[in-house]
Amino acid sequence: MASVPSLASTVQQRLADGLSAALPDAASADPLLRRSDRADFQANGILALAKQLKGNPRELATRVVAAIPENDVLREIEVSGPGFLNITVSDAAIVRTLAARAADARLGVPFNESAGTTVIDYAQPNVAKEMHVGHLRSAVIGAAMVEILEFTGETVVRRHHIGDWGTQFGMLIQYLIEHPHELDHKAEGGSEVSGEEAMSNLNRLYKASRALFDTDEAFKTRARARVVDLQAGDEETLALWQRFVDESKIYFYSVFDKLDMDIRDADVIGESGYNDMLAETCRILEESGVAVRSEGALCVFFDDVKGPDGNPTPLIVQKSDGGFGYAATDLSAIRDRVGNLKATTLLYVVDARQSLHFKMVFETARRAGWLNEDVKAVQLAFGTVLGKDGKPFKTREGETVRLVDLLDEAVDRATSVVREKAEKVGLSESEIVENGRYVGIGAVKYADLSTSAARDYKFDLDQMVSLNGDTSVYLQYAYARIRSIFGKAGDRTPLAHPELELAPAERALGLHLDQFGEVIAEAAAEHAPHKLAAYLYQLASLYTSFYDQCPVIKPAPAQDVAENRLFLCDLTARTLHQGMALLGIRTPERL
Repeated sequence: MASVPSLASTVQQRLADGLSAALPDAASADPLLRRSDRADFQANGILALAKQLKGNPRELATRVVAAIPENDVLREIEVSGPGFLNITVSDAAIVRTLAARAADARLGVPFNESAGTTVIDYAQPNVAKEMHVGHLRSAVIGAAMVEILEFTGETVVRRHHIGDWGTQFGMLIQYLIEHPHELDHKAEGGSEVSGEEAMSNLNRLYKASRALFDTDEAFKTRARARVVDLQAGDEETLALWQRFVDESKIYFYSVFDKLDMDIRDADVIGESGYNDMLAETCRILEESGVAVRSEGALCVFFDDVKGPDGNPTPLIVQKSDGGFGYAATDLSAIRDRVGNLKATTLLYVVDARQSLHFKMVFETARRAGWLNEDVKAVQLAFGTVLGKDGKPFKTREGETVRLVDLLDEAVDRATSVVREKAEKVGLSESEIVENGRYVGIGAVKYADLSTSAARDYKFDLDQMVSLNGDTSVYLQYAYARIRSIFGKAGDRTPLAHPELELAPAERALGLHLDQFGEVIAEAAAEHAPHKLAAYLYQLASLYTSFYDQCPVIKPAPAQDVAENRLFLCDLTARTLHQGMALLGIRTPERL
């Protein structure tokens, strides 16, 4: 089905018709239409137009209104102040537009079949290291952007750029060679090792190897030699390195499963995946003059990047000892994503503290010609997760919070909230457990996604699982409450009635429902999932007002009024369900 024009776009077209008729020389002018608390919409564009035409804005506005053909969309247009247009649409137009949305499985949201290809780099844990709270935002924000962009028609390629290379692997591999059973699985009865067991094995081995590395010079020498073997592609060394990667993936995937996220093995391309490209990347940069040798290192310099001493701070692509830095890997990844994956947008969901690094990497790629007018790179930079005290989130002992502990606590808290309501709804124990997971993980995701990515936010589980306020639990309960109405509706079914006069709460809900497609487009274009979260919270709030003011079942309204209100309930539920799904949050049918 074709996308459904929003009321705003329809009103915009009516105003454009009026402008063309009244002021032919200004036919292409923008009416500057926006939502308003004085009417349904307000158009301010005539003020700027009056300056251009050297006319009286109020007089011009009156002429434009008079020239708008009679139609069944605009109920009233009032010329206000110095030439504002306050516009009220008809109730029938609201209901007809919503009915067209309801008839479409996509709720009338456009699907752009000629959209480009976006490669999203997100959810980037490190091999042989535990995931902590700092890994949360990249995963949650990145997964939401995948869903939002795919829904609008973008071809999305996921990339998880895990840290699976570097000098620490020499220490780990050498220790494993000398203690060959340290990664043996202890699971009983041949069962698969769990994520927690895998991480326990890796933690134990890392601590033991680090202790030996710091106290035994002979071991340290052997470990450094092992790094050389790894970089040279020695078969035995690579095989042991792969064991660390595989063991870590068992753990990674168990954490992502807790987050209710789908991470596919084919999308995990770590630092090691670009090793074969590093030398060529350096050669291209040096031969083209983009990078130059400085004190033996291959560097890229920038006029606007200087250190505290005032001297230029370069991006080091290759170290003076011949080793490759992160920049070489990141630039090689850009070459691969543009050349092989045919990306038109590269989206990096990365901590804001890495902004300078990516600014230099992107500028280097532009100078090399890998980024241009047709291919752009964007860092979706995110802030820090803070504790209730406003400081970086730590345990009471001052250590970084393990991500799995945080998620488990969220689910435990949420399960308690669900259990308190379970008897009234008639939930079974298995439903309580399942819904507790959906509510807990949804609470964590929504707290992140309802905040602008660039801002820090406080991690407060008490607030996150609250039934009141801007929380996912509030939205999930709103959805479940709507679904429960249909169990009490008897033979009444949802049916749009454009001939009815709408109550104020019905109009407010209907106008907001009509904005869904515009909000999705804005969230996709600006890489701003928080705008979708804000829309959904307002939708649930408007529905609460509607439910309080407009009886649906009791006291029983007239048949046509009941059907129309059930229609609004149904479209609200579908919009909440679809919007929450795009944020990666489940909406249980009963809560």
